[in-house]
Amino acid sequence: MVGISADPWDQQLVFDEVNHLDLPLLSDPERSVASLFGVKRMGPLPNKRRTFVIGTDRRVLSMITSESNMGKHADGALTALQELR
Repeated sequence: MVGISADPWDQQLVFDEVNHLDLPLLSDPERSVASLFGVKRMGPLPNKRRTFVIGTDRRVLSMITSESNMGKHADGALTALQELR
């Protein structure tokens, strides 16, 4: 599992320290990864909030969408991973 954000790495470090995420966070300030995944918005707007579950074969197995409900992201990702069993 990895988190990707357009935020600079130093802001991500503080976010991780406060929230104890225990996962790698990658900084994408040019939003090139966001563009590849179709979540980049035009102009200064933040990227769309999406969670992707990606298989070992690099295929997207599930995409969870919600701008405000982080529980939906966590629950959806967990369900997708459980279905892999």
